[in-house]
Amino acid sequence: MSSFDRTARIAVVTGGIGGLGTEICRQLAQAGRQVIAVDLPGREERLSAFRQELADLDGAVRFEPADVSQYDSCAALVDRVEQQHGSVDVLVNAAGITRDTSLRKMTPQQWHELMRVNLDGVFNMCRNVVEGMSTRGFGRIVNLSSVNGQTGQFGQTNYSAAKAGVHGFGMALARETARKGITVNTVSPGYCDTALVAAVPADIRAQIVADIPVGRLGSPGDIARAVAFLTADEAGYITGANLPVNGGYFMSF
Repeated sequence: MSSFDRTARIAVVTGGIGGLGTEICRQLAQAGRQVIAVDLPGREERLSAFRQELADLDGAVRFEPADVSQYDSCAALVDRVEQQHGSVDVLVNAAGITRDTSLRKMTPQQWHELMRVNLDGVFNMCRNVVEGMSTRGFGRIVNLSSVNGQTGQFGQTNYSAAKAGVHGFGMALARETARKGITVNTVSPGYCDTALVAAVPADIRAQIVADIPVGRLGSPGDIARAVAFLTADEAGYITGANLPVNGGYFMSF
């Protein structure tokens, strides 16, 4: 595997070997970034498939294990990346889980497990890169939210709350860092053609598609292109924004 180009910007993508994360890694690598895909250790079968899927990128994407729900794990990850590859210039927080059930049935464990990954994970990663970005005068942060953070969804009080919180966090951080050359934005995917949606019963999936104005599920590429746009060097005048990529499923002023 080829060595990293230490003159290129380093991009870290959490949830990097998942369905959306893999395509985000591809798009960022094709845009000239040197990419670190971050995910939980122990997923050897998925990691092997991930490496095969991106084998054509000639070593522009590497894997590093970390648990984004743990602050110390994120701190160790960032230190490791900076020691081995260089400073983190781009951060994409795409790690996320679901623990779906109605609030009447939801356990405290289901609430807290989701929050630790989907919301605390954003804090843990941003907190560990923002100081270096500020010192260097450049940074691009994109946090993945969800259309359900805007509309709410039955059985997802935990998920919807966390994803709404992701954008609130991003707007506040955008204000704190705007004068430091750092942009912080949100991408809110709609329903995409991923394993998670594929597991939805066919009749429900058909109704979801019927409610999407463009008439299809999103692709991972639709989301990844939005992320690549917001993390470009030239995107320095966009910050605190939420870019909905949902095929028109939800529209607002």
